[in-house]
Amino acid sequence: MTAAAPDIAVLLADDHALMRESFRALLDASPGYAAVGEAGNGTEAVRMARQLRPDVVLMDVRMPGTDGIEATRQICSAPDTADVKVLILTTFDLDEYVYSALRAGASGFLVKDTTAAELLTGIRLVAAGEALLAPRVTRRLIAAFTGQGGPADAPRGLEMITEREREVLGLIARGLSNTEIAEHLHLGVGTVKTHITRLLSKLGARDRAQLVITAYESGLVRPGAR
Repeated sequence: MTAAAPDIAVLLADDHALMRESFRALLDASPGYAAVGEAGNGTEAVRMARQLRPDVVLMDVRMPGTDGIEATRQICSAPDTADVKVLILTTFDLDEYVYSALRAGASGFLVKDTTAAELLTGIRLVAAGEALLAPRVTRRLIAAFTGQGGPADAPRGLEMITEREREVLGLIARGLSNTEIAEHLHLGVGTVKTHITRLLSKLGARDRAQLVITAYESGLVRPGAR
């Protein structure tokens, strides 16, 4: 008999107790998920991430003291929590922070009015190593990028990628799924996954979200381009 997969351990980081209680109730009622702790600010989130080693931290952006962006940076950059994934929760008026959160190492973001089903799916995707870039706020994310001053120097490794990998990277940055990329380039989904694996290795990217950041920072994809 095959053993059941372990629950996805989730740390909830939000300064609103009612929001944390709502998330905990949802996770406790959903098979395959476990709320393992609650943090009311970024400092607590970092401490509890190191103590509990959750699979995913559901991280609010704006919290007293150490905010969600700095907490994300500390969690994702520390060797003992490098495997912990961070999923940012944001609202439309906070979208200017999303770009910084992704640069800090977040694996994706969701808006706070997302449905319960979307939230659970997002947590599972991020725990599995995927990136989650909500289409509803992607345009605002790109707008936030343009406010950062434009492309930076090309990241190390960009010169090593092939023309086909550049195409795949550009489509990832525009928010296409693996299936959509495969259809656009007339490739198999398995081939697309192979290209993405090679991109992650060559560019030293943590996950798909970091590939999006690389694409925009290098100028390979420009805001507003089709």
